[in-house]
Amino acid sequence: MASDKAAASDMAALAAELERMAAADHQVASRGHSDDPAEQLVWRRLTTRHGDRLQQIMDEHGWPTADLVGEDAARAAWLIAQHADRQLGVQRRALHLLEEAVAAGRAGLRELAFLRDRTLVNDGRKQIYGTQIAGVRDGSPIPWPCEEPERVDERRAEAGIEPFDEYVARFATP
Repeated sequence: MASDKAAASDMAALAAELERMAAADHQVASRGHSDDPAEQLVWRRLTTRHGDRLQQIMDEHGWPTADLVGEDAARAAWLIAQHADRQLGVQRRALHLLEEAVAAGRAGLRELAFLRDRTLVNDGRKQIYGTQIAGVRDGSPIPWPCEEPERVDERRAEAGIEPFDEYVARFATP
């Protein structure tokens, strides 16, 4: 009984840590897109530190699913994996563990789709679901190339993601 309480306390602490990491990520995220190298460095340091910690968490617990750490903390872990762009090994490991969690019904296909696309793009390959945007040119979003672009909306629907045109419209600038 005491060990159950200790384990629950450990998971609560882990959940709080993941949520703090995601909050810090949100606060600093815009710096990653800055033209100022000093701002970009702040972003890179933060995401690298978070990626390193996520690696440790995955070593100890596997993928931090909602049933382990709660919905918010599980989403935070996914965000951290998404932003570990310069740590492809961490992203690949997270992708593998998230695939296993989805197959076991312990995680959602939507998050898996985004992480799969992010990992593919970071690996220099075409994305599958069209979730990754390379940038915006003349107010129009430019997605990274997609595998079988004619099937993107079909795949997105299967993963619970809105149609591609609706998604990219959020990135357009007037």
